[in-house]
Amino acid sequence: MALSLVVAAALLGFLIFNYPRGLIFLGDGGAYLVGFLVAELAVLLVQRNTSVSPWFALLLFGYPVWETLFSGYRKKILQGRSPGEPDGLHLHMLIHKRLIRPASRAATQSGYGANALTSPFLWLLALPAVVATVLFWDNTLELQASLAVFIALYLVVYRRIVLFRVPSFLVLRSRRAPMQGVEGGAAAAVEEPEEI
Repeated sequence: MALSLVVAAALLGFLIFNYPRGLIFLGDGGAYLVGFLVAELAVLLVQRNTSVSPWFALLLFGYPVWETLFSGYRKKILQGRSPGEPDGLHLHMLIHKRLIRPASRAATQSGYGANALTSPFLWLLALPAVVATVLFWDNTLELQASLAVFIALYLVVYRRIVLFRVPSFLVLRSRRAPMQGVEGGAAAAVEEPEEI
């Protein structure tokens, strides 16, 4: 419990100072440390509390575990490449490229300042799995079914984004608003991002 609170407090402090502008860089070492600590806490929770299903930890970390397995399958089986090679086809990268960057580029002329807007999309994707984990922490069958539903949801979202068939409610749009006081009376267009 004490280690959980320390990790949560450190991450909350990091989030407060870092979101959404990215003022502090966690880096690979920091990300690996946080991942190790969270995974170790999940293993200890399941090991020390026999009433907690081992599927609890797997569903709780369903997104990163499935993303890793799916990326390996996609690279090795579908593309015939090494699973260790980098690529830009991970779900979070596709969300950024196809949902976030177009609207933010129209608003900011670069589109790269809105990288943090990718996180809320991933939070929404992971939320059903987290809720199911909290509700069914001791029921292995329910956790397994919830994991299957999460994987199906992931695959549907991934396929729709890859095929450019993203549901319209997920797309960040920019709208044009006329500027006042433009020389000659012509209205110039300024793009403002809509709220998610």
